[in-house]
Amino acid sequence: MRQQRRALTPQQRRDAALALDRLLGRHPLFLRSRHIAFYLANDSEIDLVPLIQRAWSMGKRCYLPVLSPLYHNRLWFAPYHDECELVLNRFGIPEPIGNQAEMRPAWSLDLVLTPLVAFDADGNRLGMGGGYYDRTLAYLSRRRYWRKPHLVGTAYAFQQVERLPHEPWDVPLHGVATDSLLLLPGNGRGRQ
Repeated sequence: MRQQRRALTPQQRRDAALALDRLLGRHPLFLRSRHIAFYLANDSEIDLVPLIQRAWSMGKRCYLPVLSPLYHNRLWFAPYHDECELVLNRFGIPEPIGNQAEMRPAWSLDLVLTPLVAFDADGNRLGMGGGYYDRTLAYLSRRRYWRKPHLVGTAYAFQQVERLPHEPWDVPLHGVATDSLLLLPGNGRGRQ
């Protein structure tokens, strides 16, 4: 899957990012969310910049994941705006430079958009192998009520596979948004 992503032309990547923005940017889940965690594309992941710009224009609060300085292998979410200064973390991924007091835990967000390598229709996700999102969002697996935030994977449509193996510690997605498909709550698809 990663090789297929890297084989996309810059124009194909731009077209996919705009298609994802049109599909997800009009969905009620996105429209209702006020505090949204995005990511900056790395390793040819689908680009969320058009969707981020839409969120900014709608007055939504946007965040990016940052490696937690306090808890090993966990994420916090730093405010992200168009004038943010970014630095590369130890994996070479840009993170906002910010005041730790402004960082938010996952439970305080409405929607978290997460990158992935592959996904299936049951909400299983294959990430890059670090387990950061699974450890950060593990509390969702233990809750029956107030399952905040909604966890939505974003990808190219070709990243869907028939079935992925999953482990007890894997946190399933509530839905997936691609450049041509929405498997989200409210569509009659995805986890509620």
